[in-house]
Amino acid sequence: MSLARDSTVEWLLAGDPSIRWHVMRDLLQASPEQVARERHRVADAGWGHRLLALQGRDGRWDKGLYTPKWTSTTYTLLLLRSLGLETGNRRARRGAELLLDAGLYIDGGINLWLPRRKCSETCVTGMVLGSAARFAPDDARVNRLAAHLCAEQMQDGGWNCQRCRGATHSSMHTTISVLEALLEYEQAKGRLGADTCAARERAHEFLFRHRLFRSHRTGEVIDGCMTRFSFPPQWHYDVLRALDYLQAAGARRDSRLQEGIEIVERRRSQNGTWLLQNFYRGRYHFVMEEPGAPSRWNTLRALRVLRWWHDLAPPEPSGRVNAIPQSPRTR
Repeated sequence: MSLARDSTVEWLLAGDPSIRWHVMRDLLQASPEQVARERHRVADAGWGHRLLALQGRDGRWDKGLYTPKWTSTTYTLLLLRSLGLETGNRRARRGAELLLDAGLYIDGGINLWLPRRKCSETCVTGMVLGSAARFAPDDARVNRLAAHLCAEQMQDGGWNCQRCRGATHSSMHTTISVLEALLEYEQAKGRLGADTCAARERAHEFLFRHRLFRSHRTGEVIDGCMTRFSFPPQWHYDVLRALDYLQAAGARRDSRLQEGIEIVERRRSQNGTWLLQNFYRGRYHFVMEEPGAPSRWNTLRALRVLRWWHDLAPPEPSGRVNAIPQSPRTR
């Protein structure tokens, strides 16, 4: 895939600093110095700067830790991670430490709902681990969260936030949240985080076995929303989010991913972009992209997924499975 003079890449480079530095690193292989210089601008200009400016004097966003969705401290830090805000940002670190202070539970996970809930919440533990590993990596509590998540991995290789309430099968939503967090943890800790690699490898097989969005028992689509792409995805799973994680993790390419890749390829518009197909209801600090319009975030992620996929040898063809239900929203 030759991207140096691609008009779609030029369109991406005309966007926010948080988009540009990703394009420079992932699509154009710019020098580390150029990438670092552009990434540093995330805190000083554009969406990242706007989000940081909205932090309250108490260190929280919108006066909440987990709610309101999607403007609380948890979800704002989740978005700042996605934008690429750098480790060492003092305002983000303060927010992450507040989540650890308020949420670290006796079982080693995050519980922001005492006394209503008597165990930690795995999906939220993943979100908090990812943010704390990025913005407060030297906090000893980060290691406890990672160890807890590894201990919570289910027999089928994934995770489910309802495990303590009797769930016996993993959730795609919870699993992607934990996988992204463990990868962030490994990148922050270097060799010290290597113990989580085995847990991630088992979870990769969970995703492969489900062909990213299908029941492993019937082959039916789990949820049609999983084939439509959103940004920010919040706690929701979709095929593009999973593939983007896998390329970031340098995962092995498995033939069972082929159908997911084909979905990504089909979603590309004639002008070379991908649309913002899903937009989850809730409060937003501001709207970065309009639903139904070309999305720089979806386009960036789709291009780097396809680059990762096609730079490797073609996979073996996968078996025949049930067709994806089509609707105007899935095109």
